[in-house]
Amino acid sequence: MNKSILFLCVANSARSQMAEGLARSLFGERIPVQSAGSAPSRVNPYALEVMAELDIDLGAHHSKSVQDIDPATADTVITLCAEEVCPAFLGQAKRLHWPIPDPASDDPALSRQQQLERFRVARDTIAAKLEQLAQELQDSTNSKSPRG
Repeated sequence: MNKSILFLCVANSARSQMAEGLARSLFGERIPVQSAGSAPSRVNPYALEVMAELDIDLGAHHSKSVQDIDPATADTVITLCAEEVCPAFLGQAKRLHWPIPDPASDDPALSRQQQLERFRVARDTIAAKLEQLAQELQDSTNSKSPRG
């Protein structure tokens, strides 16, 4: 399959990083996956923790700028912004929008468990959407295959 996916959000610290890890786990080497943001920061420690719960290690990941992504390397761009403005991506890629609220919060009233729960909800929402996307890709591949 000659497809590739780019996940975009603002900081490239939580949603897009989790999406990249989940997609790599789901698609393996079949589909190249990358992520970036318009204002890259660092991979959020809560994202690292909730992904480790699924045995997906984001430890080698780092936040990247959308400006550093070659448009030719993305066949599908999936934006994950909900309440904020998603980064613009110039290129001829197919575009999908999955509005997922940012789990990261600076609210000091949120406990560690509440923060982790916010990240788990975002992770699980992304995972469900990726499963649906994988099924759609499988269905489109099957419909193009000759039937014998």
